[in-house]
Amino acid sequence: MKTLLLIDANSLIHRAFHALPPFKSPAGAPSGALYGLSSILLKILKERRPDYIAAAFDRPEPTERRLEYVDYKATRPKTADELVSQLIESHRLLKAFGVRVFDLPGFEADDLLASLVSRFKKESDLRIIVFSGDLDLLQLVKDDLVVAETPQKGISQTVTYNEDAVKERFGLSPEKIPDYKGLMGEKSDNIPGVPGIGPKTASALINQFGSIENLYAELKDGLVEPKISLKLKDYESQALLSKKLAKLRGDIPLELKLEELKVSVSREALKAYFQEMGFSSLINRL
Repeated sequence: MKTLLLIDANSLIHRAFHALPPFKSPAGAPSGALYGLSSILLKILKERRPDYIAAAFDRPEPTERRLEYVDYKATRPKTADELVSQLIESHRLLKAFGVRVFDLPGFEADDLLASLVSRFKKESDLRIIVFSGDLDLLQLVKDDLVVAETPQKGISQTVTYNEDAVKERFGLSPEKIPDYKGLMGEKSDNIPGVPGIGPKTASALINQFGSIENLYAELKDGLVEPKISLKLKDYESQALLSKKLAKLRGDIPLELKLEELKVSVSREALKAYFQEMGFSSLINRL
């Protein structure tokens, strides 16, 4: 079976930026996050040996979610200048690795990755690995054919989620995660959810009723226990909006064939890039 590796570049660069010291390139530019991303890529290319690979980035323009809900991600701190410069430079790094990059105004990297999964998940004899530190992408998991891999302990270790692992962690199947977050919210993205509904209650309600829409239909018929009903009754529109914000789009038109993502790593190009950046220890790993 062949493997398609999809990389959430923004997530990994942010994680590397906070996990590694702020060292600089020979030219004096910040490079710690770039070193971390390069190290991760070398590791997963060696261990996973994917046949196809692509990466997705966020862009600075307002996204559809931000236009829908002005406070979406509004509580996140401003990106440090040292990280901004490395996010820009990482496009050149990925080019040195031979990785096809996707970014589109108005869309988040997560939606681009979801659309790539939607496009290729029906390919025969293909396993898709979505590599990201963002657990929102767990909603894309399907059996053992679409799995999510997330770094742990900085960037040194990873955990792989198949469908059973997602159910073990959240108590429900991957496609129900938007409903789950619609009820309990998501602090990191400033998704409001329903006040007073925590993880266990959200999971139990979605397992019982199947979706937020079904839950509120039963609520109106008086079939939800009074204690929970009191918490839910004034927040239907907020719950539905939160679900919409949490749900990834898989319908962005990306016209390409799988073969266009075939791995093509040039050791010479990587060595030249690592020399330029002063990543001498990574040259030894080539």
